[in-house]
Amino acid sequence: MAKDPKPENGRTGGPSRGGSGSSKATGQRAGGQVGKGRTRPPANVVTQQKPWGLIAAALVVVLFAGAVITYAVVQVNQANADKITALDQISGVTSYDYAAGQEHVTTDVDYTESPPVGGPHDPYWADCTGTVYDVDIRHENAVHSLEHGATWIAYDPDSISDADLTTLQDLVDGRSYTLMSPYAGLTSPISLQSWNHQLSVDSAGDPRVEQFLDFLTRNDTVEGHYPEIGASCDQPEFIASPVVEGQPSEAVGNTDEPTTPTDGAATSAPATESSTAP
Repeated sequence: MAKDPKPENGRTGGPSRGGSGSSKATGQRAGGQVGKGRTRPPANVVTQQKPWGLIAAALVVVLFAGAVITYAVVQVNQANADKITALDQISGVTSYDYAAGQEHVTTDVDYTESPPVGGPHDPYWADCTGTVYDVDIRHENAVHSLEHGATWIAYDPDSISDADLTTLQDLVDGRSYTLMSPYAGLTSPISLQSWNHQLSVDSAGDPRVEQFLDFLTRNDTVEGHYPEIGASCDQPEFIASPVVEGQPSEAVGNTDEPTTPTDGAATSAPATESSTAP
């Protein structure tokens, strides 16, 4: 018997290519085209992280800056609160009335105040560029320094403590228009002088010491201020060879031209005297 012929393409009983059964297996594309099916992979979703570390660091910087500013403001306010703006704010200061134009003399002067705060004085001033003397300099030279706007700190070497002496040296050393020297026979351990003004204290830690220095050194606005505004305090020759109290006048360094006493000016005693209450 003859064998049945094999189906075309070796398929048995299957539908012909392109038939409806084929579209179910492969899927039918839009427009009648047939193609393989494809599934897109899921999109990667990135979650944005907030920079908490940077935020915390910035916050710390802001807080630190605020603390620094606050501290600076407090310090400035405190400094301004302690700043002296008038002589009567420094208790215990005694004021005198030595007028400008005091005469230059080479003889010893019998001063009324001890230490002196004005009056006739030596033609050569003692260096007052923040100068710390270890000898009792001639008082007439020191008074000339006061005339130039300096503050002179005198101390009793027999009664001042080592700690107070060190404190005064630190305050004066290198400070323009100041000088300090031992002075025998003071009624208090420390006495501060500017032209026409004087303050006695028992301790270098007394806040009035710095108040006096800050307010009266070269202050040409206070009543009874120093006469020679703009005069120099440099006298290096006097530092090298200071004239000591009890010695005669010596030509040491530079000198001012002789001056004529102002009419009515006191020569060895003040015309008036006033004091702020201690």
